Amino acid sequence: MTVLPRNKAVTFAAAIAVIFGVVTVFAGSRVLLGADPGYVVFRPLLLFNTAMGFAYVAVGVLAWRHSRLAARGAALVALLNLAVLVGIALLYANGGAVATASLRAMAFRTVAWVVLFLVLLRAGRRVSSANREAT
Repeated sequence: MTVLPRNKAVTFAAAIAVIFGVVTVFAGSRVLLGADPGYVVFRPLLLFNTAMGFAYVAVGVLAWRHSRLAARGAALVALLNLAVLVGIALLYANGGAVATASLRAMAFRTVAWVVLFLVLLRAGRRVSSANREAT
């Protein structure tokens, strides 16, 4: 199995993904169980984000184990977050019940996952280059 290199960037990305996922699941679960976040909750977005928290943890574990699948997982998470961001931005623009805090949070998630993907992709490319040079 081809693995990502053991470097600080991959380890940091893995830790961020796991922490981000745990915090997302915790926060989403609290609101689902009745806590008031202080703004109007768009329930489909809350459900999506809470479920994605588990995906964040899974991608983080893959990165922690230095699996090259981590970059693919991060790409999928980033794309799903981008698709939902576009959807809720359109909904918001048309007067839908989406809070600006939700838009900002979704934009942050999307950017964070694009950065995590790029870190993991770059690490994977270094391994591929090293493997090609060794053969």
